[in-house]
Formats: sequence, C-alpha cells, structure tokens
Amino acid sequence: MPETTDRGARRLAFGGDYNPEQWPQSVWEEDVRLMREAGVTMVSVGIFSWALLEPEPGAHDFGWLDRILDLLHENGIRADLGTPTVSPPAWFYRAHPEALPVTREGVRYSFGSRAAICHSSPAYREAAARITTELARRYAGHPALAMWHVHNEYGVPVSACYCDGCAAHFRRWLGDRYGTADAVNEAWGTAFWGLRYGSLDEIDPPRLTPTVGNPAQQLDYRRFADDTLRENFRAERDILHRLAPGVPVTTNFMTALSQCDTVDYWAWGREVDVVTNDHYLITDGRRTHVNLAMAADLTRSVAGGAPWLLMEHSTSGVSWQPRNPAKRPGEMARNSLAHVARGSEGAMFFQWRQSRKGAEKFHSAMLPHAGTDSRVWREVVELGAGIASLAAVHGTRTVADAAMVWDWQSWWAQRLEWRPSEDHDARERADSFYETLYDRHLTVDFAHPEADLARYPLVVVPALYLASEEAGRNLRAYAEGGGTLVVSYFSGIVDRNDAVHPGAYPGVLRDVLGLTVEEWSPLGEGGSVRITGPGGTALTGDVWSEFVVPRGAETVWTYADGPAGGHPAVTRHRVGDGTAWYVSTRLGAPALDTVLDAAFEDAGLAPRGELPRDVEVVRREGESGAYLFAVNHTGHDAKVPLDAPGTELLTGERAGGHLAVPAGGVRVVHLDA
Repeated sequence: MPETTDRGARRLAFGGDYNPEQWPQSVWEEDVRLMREAGVTMVSVGIFSWALLEPEPGAHDFGWLDRILDLLHENGIRADLGTPTVSPPAWFYRAHPEALPVTREGVRYSFGSRAAICHSSPAYREAAARITTELARRYAGHPALAMWHVHNEYGVPVSACYCDGCAAHFRRWLGDRYGTADAVNEAWGTAFWGLRYGSLDEIDPPRLTPTVGNPAQQLDYRRFADDTLRENFRAERDILHRLAPGVPVTTNFMTALSQCDTVDYWAWGREVDVVTNDHYLITDGRRTHVNLAMAADLTRSVAGGAPWLLMEHSTSGVSWQPRNPAKRPGEMARNSLAHVARGSEGAMFFQWRQSRKGAEKFHSAMLPHAGTDSRVWREVVELGAGIASLAAVHGTRTVADAAMVWDWQSWWAQRLEWRPSEDHDARERADSFYETLYDRHLTVDFAHPEADLARYPLVVVPALYLASEEAGRNLRAYAEGGGTLVVSYFSGIVDRNDAVHPGAYPGVLRDVLGLTVEEWSPLGEGGSVRITGPGGTALTGDVWSEFVVPRGAETVWTYADGPAGGHPAVTRHRVGDGTAWYVSTRLGAPALDTVLDAAFEDAGLAPRGELPRDVEVVRREGESGAYLFAVNHTGHDAKVPLDAPGTELLTGERAGGHLAVPAGGVRVVHLDA
C-alpha cells in the first residue's frame, strides 16, 4: 500500500459525484461557488466520462477535465478522480461486440446502459488499461488529486458473463485452482448423476439446464466471476500505483446485504488502499436506520476496523425503487452522521447537481432542481458546516462491543437450489440478530469465520451454512478461551465445495455446541412452534425446527409442540472457559432478545436500559481523544448518560451528566480526558 503523504482524505470529506460534462461550461463557475458555500471539500469526477475522454480509438480529449481539475484546485476542492472503465464508449462495442456480456440463458446484452461488460474480454482489458494509463500519466501530479476511483460499484448490475470467452477463462481458473479434471470431479462430486468430466476442456459455465445444475460448479462460478472482477480492478490499480505513487486507489463498495450479494468483500477489502462504500436506504418496510448502521459496521469491518469513507448516499429520495419517498427534515444529516459515528471519514453523495436528463434525473442531489431556495439545499449547507466542526474526529476508530460472523461465500452457497426450506434466508437471520444487538445499544464488528475473535466477549453466528474445518476450530477455540458464542440453525453443514461434512449435523460445529442434529424438520408455510423455557417463558418460532440430541449441552428451551415436540430447542454448552449457545428455530427479534438475554449474561454485557430505543450511541477513539455520537431516530427529545463531561462539537456547548439530544437530531461530544 503506497504512502499517502498529503494525498488521500486529509480531513473529513464532504461532497459528491460531480458530472460537469452534463452541463455547459457556463455552469461550472456557479458549481464551484456553491460548493464553497456548502463547505464541499472533495468531489468524484470522471467516473462515466470514457466517451468524452476518448471520443475515438486512441484520440484523447483531456481539455475539459484539465479545466475542471484546475477550477477545483483554485477553489480548494480536492478530486477523487475516476477511471471511466464502467462505461466503455459505443465505438468500443461496435469494434468488439463480444465484450458485451451473455446471460446464463444465452442472451447477449446490448449497449445502452452502464456496466455492460464481459470482464474476461481481452479487448476490454486492453482498452481499460490504455485509458487508465493515459489518465495516470496526465494527472498523477495534479495538486487537486486526492485519490483514484477505479470503475464503479463492481458486481452490479452485471456480476457474471456466460459467453464462450468466459468459458475458456473459467477453465484456466479451474486449472489454477485444482490442476486436473480429476480434482475438479472430486471437488464437485460429479459422480452424482454421472456428470463426470474427462478433461478441463469439457467444462462450461453453469448455463441453463433442464433441472438443478451441480451446486459446487455454480458456487465455483460465483467465485470465478468475483475473482475476474478483482483481476480487472488490480490491473488498473497497479497501473495507478506505478505511475502515480503515493496516491491511494479505491473503488466504491456496496456492502449492505440489501444492495449487493455477488461480491466477496472480505477479499476486496484487502485490495484497496482505502475502503469506500455506497449506501442507499431500502424502503421495504424495515427500520431503515438499522440497515444503515449494519452496513456501516460491515464496511468498517471490511476495512479491518480502520476508518473508511461513505462515497455515495442520497440527500433525499432515490429513483430506482418501486416507491421513492423523500427523506424527512433532518434525516439527511442524521443518516450522514450515523455513518461517521461508525467509522466513515466524511459523507459524500450521488450527486452534486441533479441531472435534467438520463435514467437518474429524479434521483435527489446536493443541488436539487429546486435550486438553492429549497429545504434540501439548506440542509446540505448546514451539514457541510457540521462536518467541518467534527474535524478532530478524523483518524479515530469506532469502538465495538460484540462481533457477528458473516461470510459472503456461505451466503452464495446457501442460496443455491434445493435447500431444505426456501423460507430460510441468511440475510433475514443476519438482519434479525443484528437488530437484536442494535436494540441493546451494542456496536457490532463483523468477522470472517476464520478471523481472530478473542477480543470480543460475545460472537453471534446467524447463518454459516458453509463452514470450513478451520472455521470450526476457530469458533471452538474462541469459546474455549472464555468467549460466549451463539449459533443459529443450519450452520456448519458443508465444506468449501458444498459437500456435507462427515457425520451428523451440524458438522464442524458439533463439538463446540455439544450436540448433534438427527434431522431437520422445516415448517410448512405459515407454520409455527412454541418453545418453553426458564420460568415458564413461552416463545414462538417459525420456518424451522430440529431433532436436537444433546452431547454435553444442557437444554434451556424445549419444543412444546410441532414435529420436534419434547426435543431441545435452545441449548447451552460449557466448553473450556466459555459457553456456546445453539438456537434451532427461527425467532423474531423480540423472542430472540429473550433467548439471548442469558447469553449476554454469560458474556458480561450489562443491559443499557437507560438508553431509549432508536437512540444509538457509538464511540470513536484515537490520539485526539474520545468522542461519543448520539443519534436520535425518534420523534421525541432524549437524554443520554455521559461517563465524562465534554464539549458538544456541533453546537460548541459544554455537556455533562446527561446529554440532551433533540428529536431527530445528532450530538457529538468530545469527552474530556
């Protein structure tokens, strides 16, 4: 990773995607004047500009971009400069139609949208390398340059291509991974249904078949597609590192489980110099601020706990959901500062000036169609001042209380066809477990199942269908070392090749949980079961039940009815110096909270009952001190206890004892040392 010296984000960033090519040059001066009024410190430029930068093959026009970068620098605004490789020009596709991706059904997409790319295409790779090289040579030393922004949102809307070129690339990938066709046959279990391959040349992508295809082949193709995207990112990154040393390189992730399910962000987080993320509220009836907190925690975890940057979110409504409500007054600032609380080094938006044309002309922006005499603009200016007042927070780290194990590859495997119940959804379990922790006012790190977990008093595993032997040993070592582990059903079942671990379920988690599962008995649509436990507590589960046999674990809750009536439903196993809990049915957030209450006691996590629901309290700490963020998502004023007095940075007021947080507001206290 290169030294950033005076590059990168030297302060909290505030700004957004700037697309001056959509506007006449007479607007540019007004743009930078208004950016200064709003307190903008950085903008992303050039992301969709390939057709303008290279209007014909090999013919480049950088004059307009020169003027923009000079104008930004003259006004003290830094640039996150994009490589425009997400949208190749029309001339490229006319010369190379094979670079358009092909669906699993054999349909080739057409030019006319963004990201219509076969990432295995040699022509695309060569053209992307050329335009990236030209940009790096021209702008490596430009004083406005803060960082490089490669491509845009890898993995959406096209994550995989199934063309013949990808087939050849997949075979090479398999050769590197397995060596021989015999090794592939063994890994994929091709003896089943007689799907054996005599050579690697016989293998194609998992295209449309009459019935369910080989699940291990499908899983490997997802890995291949993700690796292929990452190969192309690395190619551009390495060019930029070579020609522009010292300038950090990033690409914008979409870590929220509600937004992108095709990318293994644990792998991607290791490739960028700084993690950045795009997040948009999903209006699906859920508590959107919980999804926001979860995405921010997940992004910080992908960054290894280091500060990261919110590269895109919206000032108000978006344009691509079935229903796109405006944000309520104050919600934009509340969303932005909630991301900062959880580790972001600022708040960026899509986009600066709202477009008049194109697919996203109804997507909100910092400067809306209504202009500067508008609520959105006034809130943007106020937020810019607020971000500036938090300058001392820069470089500090968010403090976590507990961890959640999550693995994108396990999610991919679980979502393949012919699983025990289509109602069991890994994302739903992750959301429910996270919501339970959130409502207990715990800040959550996410962790790969093989990561070091020792520093966390509590680790929850909401859905880990695919678990390696290393993961099993890691989770056992965590519990033996004194940790409290909570595992949900259908975890530990298969290995990296989607092969069932030898012996009874739950596979590699049998020993740490102290039990076996003889059978699953998923419930019918709308079915439910009652479970009873300590003090006669009665809770309701749905979707799933199991025939659990304790092998050292104690029964805490029991199925009172249903297929597994009389069998354990929730167990606790003392292992080493810690405990391991198992929850064998699906519990909603309130019931899950009841069951987990005992696990929280094991972990020594005291309840924070003095904090109101939907008022989140998060700490960041670093060399400049400790900062407490209080974000009030309710319609009522709230009071938050302070363990030390301090200065509230947004108002400049002193705070002590209890911090008053207005309805819908945010307060940030720099605690006295």
